[in-house]
Amino acid sequence: MSTVEGTAVRAARPWLSPLNQRRWQNFKANRRGYWSLGIFLVLFILSMFAEFVANDRPILAFYKGELLVPALVDYPEEKFGGFYAVTDYRDPVISDEIEANGWLIWPPVRYSYRTVNNEIPEAAPSRPSWMFTKEERCQRYPLGVDDPNCTIGNWNWLGTDDQARDVLARVIYGFRVSVLFGLILTLGSAVIGVSAGAVQGYFGGMTDLIFQRVIEIWSSIPVLYLLLIIAAILPPGFFILLGIMLLFSWVSFVGIVRAEFLRARNFEYVNAARALGVSNGTIMFRHLLPNAMVATLTFLPFILNGSITTLTSLDFLGFGLPPGSASLGELLKQAQRNLNAPWLGISGFVVMSLMLSLLIFVGEATRDAFDPRKTFK
Repeated sequence: MSTVEGTAVRAARPWLSPLNQRRWQNFKANRRGYWSLGIFLVLFILSMFAEFVANDRPILAFYKGELLVPALVDYPEEKFGGFYAVTDYRDPVISDEIEANGWLIWPPVRYSYRTVNNEIPEAAPSRPSWMFTKEERCQRYPLGVDDPNCTIGNWNWLGTDDQARDVLARVIYGFRVSVLFGLILTLGSAVIGVSAGAVQGYFGGMTDLIFQRVIEIWSSIPVLYLLLIIAAILPPGFFILLGIMLLFSWVSFVGIVRAEFLRARNFEYVNAARALGVSNGTIMFRHLLPNAMVATLTFLPFILNGSITTLTSLDFLGFGLPPGSASLGELLKQAQRNLNAPWLGISGFVVMSLMLSLLIFVGEATRDAFDPRKTFK
């Protein structure tokens, strides 16, 4: 075979091994889980670009021959003839000045998660805009129904909360915060828990015994009380809350990985590797870990579900993210306080139910994909 032909053969090799190809086919065979993964990825990717979907700043602006990106860059108001350090693009004076000397491109929703809408037709929490007539929607604008700002972009599609903030914008940003928190917490917990379980299961004996007693003591610490104590000392924040939860969430991975290592550490290929002088680290993470990761990967979507639920619960109780943050738990808390505003509870419930259901369906498909009875049939 010539060098060119050999290169072509190597280039044509699939990026998935035959085993993983069968697993992927098993995953796709579960249509509910396959479509759930697609829908979840679309929603997550859209939420990652939330500043271009829901924002109180234009996506692009062209002013006096200069192209600006207000969604990403803070421009001082003096650039547009004002005096403040931060530009309020919703101010009619600023928007009229820019449009008189250029143009603006707004996102579909002209509110950020913290934007207060002063033109709502009734006291906050206000009903969704589509429930009002055009005259009612525009009555607080200077020119009424003829006001150029009384447009569909300024609608509150899901109403407002009790601080006159747009619910749809808060749902979009809250979805992103919840998923990012869950992903980071799940991945961090997996790294720590898998490493600890691997050490326990591989070495066994006194190492396993001591680790198990430490884990039993550690897992008996009441997490909620610890959160209360820390919240009284440190200001609440995303990474502070993440660090506290990470201290305890890794324990759930240890038992699975430990059991897999205990089962496989005396297999013939492991004994052969030891006889050849292969180091313990190589045996653990190159030969044993891939087998243990089958059970771990099956478990991941459900751990992610639990992480998101934990953040929502803490926000609902008031021990989560700082006040004013985009939070689904805080939205549900507002729904409890404002029973006369059912759109708050319905919005929070639908988003949480949809997100958790999609992850559960993905977890079921992942379990089918790694089921040896289906993979090796």
